[in-house]
Amino acid sequence: MKLGIHAYAWCSEWSNQSLDLIDRVKGLELDFIEIPLMKLDSFDASAVRRRLTDAGLDAVTSTVLLKGTDISSRDPDVRRRGVAYLKSCVEATAAIGKTNLSGVLYSQHVKDAHERPSEADWEYAAGGLREAARHAQKYGVLLGLEPVNRYESNLINTCAQALQLRDMIGEPNVKIHLDTYHMNIEEKSFYDATKLAGADLIHYHLCENDRGIPGTGLVTWDDIFRALGEIGYSGYAALESFVDMTDNMNTWVWRQLAPSGDALVAEGVAFIRRMMKKHRLPGSAAGGFV
Repeated sequence: MKLGIHAYAWCSEWSNQSLDLIDRVKGLELDFIEIPLMKLDSFDASAVRRRLTDAGLDAVTSTVLLKGTDISSRDPDVRRRGVAYLKSCVEATAAIGKTNLSGVLYSQHVKDAHERPSEADWEYAAGGLREAARHAQKYGVLLGLEPVNRYESNLINTCAQALQLRDMIGEPNVKIHLDTYHMNIEEKSFYDATKLAGADLIHYHLCENDRGIPGTGLVTWDDIFRALGEIGYSGYAALESFVDMTDNMNTWVWRQLAPSGDALVAEGVAFIRRMMKKHRLPGSAAGGFV
């Protein structure tokens, strides 16, 4: 399993001022950094690629759809903008030399919904992602669908729903991205959901139930790592927390979740490595079993 961390553990948005985080993550002996693509107009792919290459660090990208790019919208112009945005995110991912893009790619994040999604909503999402996935195949990019909790989406809340949408899309490069923060609300079992994702799992967010330091809350980590070990998971897994509010997506950081970003990272990484060792899950960052 490749162990990494989301850049939002230290910054509220990505820019060239964030490039030093690549060296910081490498210094922590992690495998990769997760880079948000929330502001493509200021995303300097060339600078990111150079710094990743110089540091010898891997990366994945992630994003969420907002109101103006909701591919499940009943407005065809909004859907077209959403598909164009996803294609641009694919191209940005390829431009930094990487292959994994995931997140809330199927509908508006924090949609003001007042009813259950209709069959048309599902079809719109599947159609938009089918077009984006076919575009991504030209670049060798995988798309990971991340189920989020009921307060952030009315469409995809569980692994089973993500797999249902994956089947509707019908493209081989559409995969699954799980997140323990959302699973804690929506799934009946961390173990069962992880096993259900199985070989389709390409990314995992390792979050405590309050998005604080992993191992300090209610998440049943033994269930998660037992399942990851049983499916032989060798993909990406990132600590995800937020240090502050952002102006490009909702993070709801109303209080200090850890003494500092550095403390969250140091204690969280140490805990995750202990869990990997306990469940004999190979990790490349530390070489062999960690």
